[in-house]
Amino acid sequence: MSALLEKVDQSRLPKHIAIIMDGNGRWAKEKGQDRLFGHFHGVESVRNIVEGCAELKIEYLTLYAFSTENWDRPEYEVVGLMELLVTTIRNEVESLDQNNIRLHVIGDLSMLPEYARKELNEALEITSKNSGLNLIMALSYSGRWELLNAVKNIAWEVKHNRLNVEDIDQDTLQQYLCTSEFPDPELMIRTSGEFRISNFLLYQLAYAELYFTNVRWPDFRKENLYEALLDFQNRERRFGKTGEQVSG
Repeated sequence: MSALLEKVDQSRLPKHIAIIMDGNGRWAKEKGQDRLFGHFHGVESVRNIVEGCAELKIEYLTLYAFSTENWDRPEYEVVGLMELLVTTIRNEVESLDQNNIRLHVIGDLSMLPEYARKELNEALEITSKNSGLNLIMALSYSGRWELLNAVKNIAWEVKHNRLNVEDIDQDTLQQYLCTSEFPDPELMIRTSGEFRISNFLLYQLAYAELYFTNVRWPDFRKENLYEALLDFQNRERRFGKTGEQVSG
């Protein structure tokens, strides 16, 4: 067991961790390589962190894999990312299933090419009975898209007299989000030294602890995860209350 892992209090782990996997392109550029080279090596980090979370018995892990804004990237990169996504899922689904990991996907999947949707649906079906780590991939996702979609669906229900305006509360909105069946993340990690949440889980991150590291995603490993968890455990989570109220 690593020295860092020994310091982690496994009775005080977050139930849900969300990660913005940033820095693949910069990592590749620093090595004089094409951006897709970075994305390819980022897959190894995904494998390592999924394994680390499963070992710690974290219940939910959400990875920001592809945003709606990423569709505006150069065509060769988008095509390459889609092909990498399909290849990765095809290669990893058996391992996910054997390790009792259940795959979920959130986002505007209608924007994905048909071959990618087909591969995803097969993986979702294969892992649907698993009861271990819930691995949630945010694909073609953005927080603003999600909130707009939720508001439209609620308006539709009101228009057709299936929902009263007076009855709409925070629970109502939560039920219409992509993440309705998951608890909100308690810890959000972003790699590669950027200090923003980039349209990721805008509603769900309201009270999450935010952790930023300069480590590029392709270099992020379990030891870096343990560092983030130790930082999380050294914070006082007050949810708008005073420190005295929380400790009392």
